Amino acid sequence: MSADVFAALLAYAFVTSVTPGPNNMMLMASGVNFGFRRTIPHMLGIAVGFFVLLLAVGFGLGALIHAVPALQTAMRVASVAYMLWLAWKIATSKPAGEAQAGSRPMTFLQAAAFQWVNPKAWAMGLVAMGAYTNAENPVLSVLLVGTAFALVNFPSVSVWAGFGVALRGLLADPKRLRIFNVTMALLIVATLWPMLR
Repeated sequence: MSADVFAALLAYAFVTSVTPGPNNMMLMASGVNFGFRRTIPHMLGIAVGFFVLLLAVGFGLGALIHAVPALQTAMRVASVAYMLWLAWKIATSKPAGEAQAGSRPMTFLQAAAFQWVNPKAWAMGLVAMGAYTNAENPVLSVLLVGTAFALVNFPSVSVWAGFGVALRGLLADPKRLRIFNVTMALLIVATLWPMLR
């Protein structure tokens, strides 16, 4: 992979990682509700989970999914169901000070596993592997795509948790926080629209 192509790949990785999507909406909500430090495992889980997903797609899972329509349908149903559940949890969450015993930020493993049902993650991975891998040197090119995302993903998603933390003072009022959480939940549901068309 030439330096120009790798630079283009880095730009693609940055733009797709930093733009709104289910991960970033959940991170902003987590930043508001739990703070930056308690959201770090969530951010790390996204970065590691997406890296593993990329490698799996690059090393053959993407081709299998394209070849088996029933698998695509099952993944779509699982993605929609899980994201609706997450949206519900965000819409009904309370600030950390008022939270019930069961209310906590997403863990590292939960965030890593979420990448497997996140439609934006799948779209990013399939496009990246289709556009930036090279059939002449598939292993190295898949690893380079994974490396590009590894370099930009964590810093990109951490911005969203930071946005959430910056909004904490404004959202200290429980009514405003409730409106924010419901809005974030609706935005997560809105990200499902391309899958439902």
